[in-house]
Amino acid sequence: MTQRGRKPKPTALKALEGNPGKRDLNPHEPKPEKKAPRCPSWLEPEAKKEWRRMVKQLEQLGILTEVDMAAFAGYCQAYARWKEAEEFITKHGTIVKTPSGYWQQVPQVSIAQSYLKIMNRFCEQFGLTPSSRSRITADKPMESSDPMELMLFKGGGKDV
Repeated sequence: MTQRGRKPKPTALKALEGNPGKRDLNPHEPKPEKKAPRCPSWLEPEAKKEWRRMVKQLEQLGILTEVDMAAFAGYCQAYARWKEAEEFITKHGTIVKTPSGYWQQVPQVSIAQSYLKIMNRFCEQFGLTPSSRSRITADKPMESSDPMELMLFKGGGKDV
């Protein structure tokens, strides 16, 4: 039997958002340990870079757990393939002249668009878009060594 309507939001995200709907949180939802999974060896090199870039921050927020490996790997792989297509477009342009003299869009344009859509769906699941993140209230700030992030978080740079 399929469920109709919106997909249920994970309780961890509802709690971080302050439970805006004020509905009872599911006390029986599985609660995997808030420990990031290991990076899969089969990811492309660029996907591994994205994994390393994001994994600690998501683990600190308590959003990424060991059982999320496949979903997060999917995001990282989609990121790598999107980036590859975008780099091709930057280098070669979006259209080419065919041997018969017609202008044609390169396949990388639709490839990039497809992977961007996939990435965005994963991003919403993990709270990685501005709109999904705006609904989250974290207990503690993310640790960062980026001076701009520190300045913004501390209120205009008075403490930096």
